[in-house]
Amino acid sequence: MAAMTSFEQHPPITAGTESHQITTDMQRCIDACANAHAVCVAAVEYCLTVGGKHAEPAHIRMLLDCADICETGQHFMLRNSPLHPRTCALTAEIAEECAQHCEDLPDAGPQLRMTADALRECVLLCRQMSQELH
Repeated sequence: MAAMTSFEQHPPITAGTESHQITTDMQRCIDACANAHAVCVAAVEYCLTVGGKHAEPAHIRMLLDCADICETGQHFMLRNSPLHPRTCALTAEIAEECAQHCEDLPDAGPQLRMTADALRECVLLCRQMSQELH
């Protein structure tokens, strides 16, 4: 059995009499949001293990907030909600703040640099999605 690509896993969405196809750009953003969610959750575990400033409540809260909004943005796009441009705009805003937060920590290390890189990709693609008009 051949492996399915991410795009093939998400068939056209049908709501009432309208059918909405998830575009290639939207699928890229969905994938970036899913990745951002996963790296934020992994970063929480890393930061709690490292301790110190990495485990401060404000930083952990930022990572969890970012993970949640990335997942929310992903879900709005998966169902092709007409509100997805707004959720993508908010996702980009929070992911940008979280990426900066990760980079500003002393001794951020490769784990948090990888997190920031994944978040910045999510920011870029979510900003593009936020420009779509429905």
